Amino acid sequence: MTQAVCVDVGSTYTKALRVDLASGRVLARSEVPTTSSSDVLTGLDAAVEAAGGRLAARDELYVCSSAGGGLRLAVVGYESLVTAEAGHRVGLSAGAQVVHVAAGPLDGRAVAALRAARPDVVLLVGGTDGGDEQTLRHNAGRLATSRMRVPVVVAGNADARPDAARVLTERGVPVTVTGNVLPRIGVLDALPARAAIREMFLRHVIGGKKLSKGRRFASLVRCATPDAVLAGVSLLADETAAGVLVVDVGGATTDVYSALLPDGELEHGPQRDVAGTLWRSRTVEGDLGVGVGAAGVVAAAAAEKLPEPDISGGRPYDAATDRALASTAAMIALRRHARGHSPGPGLPRTGGRDLRDVRLVVGSGGVLRHGGGQAVLDAVLGDTAGGWAAPRQVRRVVDTRYVLAAAGMLAEDHPAAAAALVNSL
Repeated sequence: MTQAVCVDVGSTYTKALRVDLASGRVLARSEVPTTSSSDVLTGLDAAVEAAGGRLAARDELYVCSSAGGGLRLAVVGYESLVTAEAGHRVGLSAGAQVVHVAAGPLDGRAVAALRAARPDVVLLVGGTDGGDEQTLRHNAGRLATSRMRVPVVVAGNADARPDAARVLTERGVPVTVTGNVLPRIGVLDALPARAAIREMFLRHVIGGKKLSKGRRFASLVRCATPDAVLAGVSLLADETAAGVLVVDVGGATTDVYSALLPDGELEHGPQRDVAGTLWRSRTVEGDLGVGVGAAGVVAAAAAEKLPEPDISGGRPYDAATDRALASTAAMIALRRHARGHSPGPGLPRTGGRDLRDVRLVVGSGGVLRHGGGQAVLDAVLGDTAGGWAAPRQVRRVVDTRYVLAAAGMLAEDHPAAAAALVNSL
């Protein structure tokens, strides 16, 4: 029996799932503290051992990681409501935390703000194919002379891309060139840039975070954890032929994933706009979490006129406080996901999601897995004052075994096993 062990190396815990590749059946699972203060391989190896022992020679190991803060991405585009917004959406779908978005020709102040955001990778976009070329060339030049040596993915105007890449390469900046994220107004092509961002993450970011002393960890990691989860969510939507919504509450961030079916299969869908439409989407709220993000939850609750969780007792929080934090974080994150966001002061909201036709809602995260899942999901789906229309006739489940990330990692090499995993939710 050939097996795979799928490992998610998180900032706090490392989770492992042992899967029979013939049937997709879960054989064992484990969860151990991530050993980021010494070497993450120690915790990874311990998680594999705890999930049924060492791998046999024919078995396979799949690893994703969000340790060390995951992938921090900055987007530099041409216009805030068009290419910069398109790049923002692509970055989120690639498993990144988008820490900065700049639009228009960069000047000294804009470069300083970009540097202050401390990105791991810059996604440089701008101009539809046949449209503006000058901004992409200008911004590439500013990045090249900025003393930043952050890897850059160039995914803008096809005619300007070679010049942009040449300028950056001549200054020693690592560059990957890929297809335009917005080749035409309203057409969002995410896959080439997502693949390039993943390549940059694996080649430069994992090793650069000094999570392990040798090269073995970097060679094992296949993708960022949110990238794996989104692939699992997309597979779940395909398998169930239904809209899927996933709320993942962590210690530092709260992620929301939605996978909707294309027009004609759903009554409602994401509103189309000039920045294009992603039917499989993710948003990440870096100010909402049940650990280091707890203060952000309290502040956001006040802004949303929601009851504020009492964290006056300090960490670690008791179970009731954890559930209150998780419920509030999930509720606010889902409001933001559904309502969309404004790319700048005074600019209209874009990127909202119409979730009325979602039929399956999945909860994830430590608090939800350890007994608070249904209460959190009930609170989220009972939110009638958040400015969005809640799904109707939904089934609620909690991903207690971490199958979404595992299924996402297995989907390409072992599609039948991955399908069996998501169908086991």
